[in-house]
Amino acid sequence: MIPEFGEIVEAVVEYPRLSMIKRRSDGRIDFVSPIPCPYNYGSIPGLVAGDGDPLDAVILGARLPVGARVRRPVVAVVDFIDDGAADPKVVLGAEPLSAGERRGLWLFFAIYSRFKRALARLRGSRRETRVRGLRAPPRAPRG
Repeated sequence: MIPEFGEIVEAVVEYPRLSMIKRRSDGRIDFVSPIPCPYNYGSIPGLVAGDGDPLDAVILGARLPVGARVRRPVVAVVDFIDDGAADPKVVLGAEPLSAGERRGLWLFFAIYSRFKRALARLRGSRRETRVRGLRAPPRAPRG
């Protein structure tokens, strides 16, 4: 189940902003990214994605420490398929997304999906891995 836009949810930071090493749940290194992640990355406790893992959360803002728990509203959802399974990324932020933040999220996940697809192929999988879209409510006009 994906939370609704505007719903305030709690997320736990697993990888601080600018991290390059992604670990598995047992602490082993899953992969080293060719680019630093421009976002804090974690999960939403108690919610599970289609791949069976906790629902991923992208937390906008300043770098946060590993283990930090934050409560923020849902401002977007990245529709992502990872190795054939639905793996949405719930984006949390203090404000609605700007046009630049939308472009940044799309660009990051477009690059990330190519890297993840290549990694899956190296590991012997040919299942689909790609970003399918970004859903976010429209930003209210300033005035």
